[in-house]
Amino acid sequence: MGADAIVIQPGLYSTVQDTGRTGYLRYGVPISGAMDAYASKVANLLLQNPVAAPVLEITQLGPTIRFEAGTEIAICGGLLSPSLNDIPIHNAVVHPVEKGDVLSFGKRITGCRAYLAVKGGFKSEKILGSCSWYEGISPDFKLNRGQHLFFEPQERENPQVHARIRFDSAYMESGDVEVFAGPEFHLLSGAEQEDLLSRSFRIDKNNNRMAMQLQEKLSNSLDAILTAP
Repeated sequence: MGADAIVIQPGLYSTVQDTGRTGYLRYGVPISGAMDAYASKVANLLLQNPVAAPVLEITQLGPTIRFEAGTEIAICGGLLSPSLNDIPIHNAVVHPVEKGDVLSFGKRITGCRAYLAVKGGFKSEKILGSCSWYEGISPDFKLNRGQHLFFEPQERENPQVHARIRFDSAYMESGDVEVFAGPEFHLLSGAEQEDLLSRSFRIDKNNNRMAMQLQEKLSNSLDAILTAP
């Protein structure tokens, strides 16, 4: 399996994700994949990985991981106060890692999820065309204490790269969400449409990688309809 890193503390909810598995929704198999596709993509590009290379998706409270071999890492997305050997490090920068180095996370500053990419991508079993973890689909669905994360060791002989990738984090500080009209949107009255598009909503605890339920209810005059995609 190559080199590995050992999970000392798993954090709140950390999973391996790639761009997801498509073509199986009719069988009840969710797409999965990184919740923040942009941050995942940039983290991989910083390391010259394929954009679909598996990354570690970290939610709110990050894990503590000890690397057992040298490699390079990059973190993008939410700012969760990452540190390498207790020394704070920056997001959207390539960091060399040596054997025995410990990566940890602290206070959440902005955003909800951060993405840890490793040179060459994390190794995870591919199921239905994707390495993404999802409960009921993959053997693992979140990090556990003592778990090993595998990757390819780096000889550190790569030519120096001077390219830079700018990570635009403005979207994490915005309260706006881009939407498109669903098949029943036209059935709402003009006032109801305006109310839907102008109000602020909060995400309910009932949410997953397929859908997010909102806490606030929208009063409307529609007859009952079947739930549809």
